[in-house]
Amino acid sequence: MKKFALLLPLALLAACGEEPAPQPVDEAAAPVAEAAPSLPAPDQALFTAKYAEACPEEEAVNTAVCKRAGLGSEDVICEFGLGEDEYLRNSATLTAGDGDWAFAEPDNVCVG
Repeated sequence: MKKFALLLPLALLAACGEEPAPQPVDEAAAPVAEAAPSLPAPDQALFTAKYAEACPEEEAVNTAVCKRAGLGSEDVICEFGLGEDEYLRNSATLTAGDGDWAFAEPDNVCVG
């Protein structure tokens, strides 16, 4: 009887570890969201063209570096230099919209 009393808690413990089998998922019933196509990352050529379009009276962009505003952000921050300036003294934010990049604050982009 003592052996039975010792085996009973062990049997109950073993029964607690059993999980029900997962139910099969019907792939046709659950719609799969398609990933939206993302825009290519803006480079110096794209930023130079966008800046020239937004600020035709300004000097041309000499150098530009663009990077994501943060993890998971759709915005891109571009630091740039104008004319013969080789330093990245200015910055502007590009945001994705309507299948193309656009300035987040178009009124505040032009430096001069």
